Amino acid sequence: MVKIVGVRFRNAGKVYYFDPKNNKIETGDHVIVETVRGVEYGTAVGGVHEVDEKLVVQPLRSVIRVATADDDARAKRNREKEREALKICQEKISKHGLDMKLIDAEYAFDNNKVLFYFTADGRIDFRELVKDLAAVFKTRIELRQIGVRDETKILGGIGICGRVLCCNSYLSDFAPVSIKMAKEQNLSLNPTKISGACGRLMCCLKNEEDTYEYLNSRLPGIGDSVTTPDGQKGEVHSVNVLRQRVKVLIDVEDEKEIQEFDVADLKFKPRKRKEKGKNKEKDNKDRDNKDRDNKDRDNKDRDGKDRDNKDSDNKDRDNKNGDNRDRDNKGRGNKDGDNKDRDKARNKGGRKAARKESVSDEEQRELEELEQLEELETRDQIEGKQKLNDE
Repeated sequence: MVKIVGVRFRNAGKVYYFDPKNNKIETGDHVIVETVRGVEYGTAVGGVHEVDEKLVVQPLRSVIRVATADDDARAKRNREKEREALKICQEKISKHGLDMKLIDAEYAFDNNKVLFYFTADGRIDFRELVKDLAAVFKTRIELRQIGVRDETKILGGIGICGRVLCCNSYLSDFAPVSIKMAKEQNLSLNPTKISGACGRLMCCLKNEEDTYEYLNSRLPGIGDSVTTPDGQKGEVHSVNVLRQRVKVLIDVEDEKEIQEFDVADLKFKPRKRKEKGKNKEKDNKDRDNKDRDNKDRDNKDRDGKDRDNKDSDNKDRDNKNGDNRDRDNKGRGNKDGDNKDRDKARNKGGRKAARKESVSDEEQRELEELEQLEELETRDQIEGKQKLNDE
């Protein structure tokens, strides 16, 4: 177990935990603590108490001291300086013509930094503004853009209920709110009626969400069939969630009649209430299992595809090698045939030359005609083989 004390730096701000050391701190006491931003002045919330060490975010910073009268006076002077800084910053924004709305100014306790909060529709180039502010205040300047919810939390106001805004009075964090919550509570879906001062859905829709979920789970849905205490079957016409009353449309002597019953007196198939924690765990487990199955399938498919690709590549290589070998063999065969044809022609030419010496002029003419025919035939044969090789 670890001793801690909660400290809040703003009204309805987030609570941060510190090590109280040997300081005696009561709820509402002002303390000086060491933070990431430096030395800060805050208010103790809940006093010193012990919690499990696993619930504490390490490292746990310590409380320097309980605030003295001088510390209180210094914090008061800082609040006054913040109002002056706000006016000066607003003048500089108007001078530079920047489209931004200044919300608040905050001085660090030791005056080593001035923090300005603003809202804007998009990104703002405020580099020249920072230079001007640094020249005026002679300290570090930080401008922080916030949303419309944070703006309303800082400025405060009165809600449509007539009370101070929840975010400005006690809410330390903004809970997610959805339109489904308004439907669950049978509220009008008119945006002007379910939106708060910030223009977003009212935070108070979350307050009664769990109660309405439980009450609705005990009621039948509109249009469902129910059995009355008299044993008659009817159709649900309307329900009153808070009173747990149900209006049922039943047949009485060939006429339809609406009767109201307590939900405990009716028999119907109840709704299944969603158990958030368990369902989330189941959904996460199912998602993890599905992801694993999908990964295994993808790996198997990839392995199978890789094997098929390797086999097909090997087959293609074998086919290409076989084609290249066939082409080489054909080319060699054609070349050999051409050489043989040329040798035959040469041999025929030598034989013909030998015949010329022993034949007469008439025979010589006949031989010349035969030679021309043979030359034409050999040329045709060679050209035909070359065409085949080209093809």
